Amino acid sequence: MVRKIIHIDEEKCNGCGACASACHEGAIGMVGGKAKLLRDNYCDGLGDCLPACPAGAISFVEREAAAYNEQAVQSNKAKQNTGCPGQQMRRFDRTEEAPASAAKPVSQLGQWPCQIKLTPVDAPYFDGTKLLIAADCTAYAYANFHQDFMRGKITLIGCPKLDGVDYSEKLTEIIRRNDIQSVTIVRMEVPCCGGLEAVAKKALQSSGKFIPWQVVTISTDGRILE
Repeated sequence: MVRKIIHIDEEKCNGCGACASACHEGAIGMVGGKAKLLRDNYCDGLGDCLPACPAGAISFVEREAAAYNEQAVQSNKAKQNTGCPGQQMRRFDRTEEAPASAAKPVSQLGQWPCQIKLTPVDAPYFDGTKLLIAADCTAYAYANFHQDFMRGKITLIGCPKLDGVDYSEKLTEIIRRNDIQSVTIVRMEVPCCGGLEAVAKKALQSSGKFIPWQVVTISTDGRILE
């Protein structure tokens, strides 16, 4: 049938993901850092996504498309709800928040999720960013972690020993597919934390890119070790 349906201009799309969040039917998703209409029959043609797009990349067209299927939408929502809500991507703008010198500390977490194993490889917030790969314990041990390490970066955290996961392949793809400006690896002094440093270095090498990187080691009593 010919009906009104949204059209996404990939050239204009900046990959912010606002339209995907605004689409209550789940018709829009992020693929390769760009918004995509995933299924015609999920789009009701009402356009809640239009005002959410800051780039003006979404418009209405009339074309041959499958009819809106509310039952399929509800079924898809039910499946999504069985997953982890912590995997819903969010980007935080910290530019207008209190300065670092403010009496009350301000979080510098730039995105959600921050766990390596939960973060999508093609998340739009990776492009053009400085990447922080940190061991879980570092933020607990080092008192000024947010201001000294997380500020102005996208943060990924993990613990290979506890998670039982080899992050190297995923980190490789994150670095390879996105415009990462630099990589900072923050680990604890304990031997098991060397696993995080190892997989991060392996990912940098496997990505085929030459990116500035550094490793910072935190002592168990909260000091930066030279």
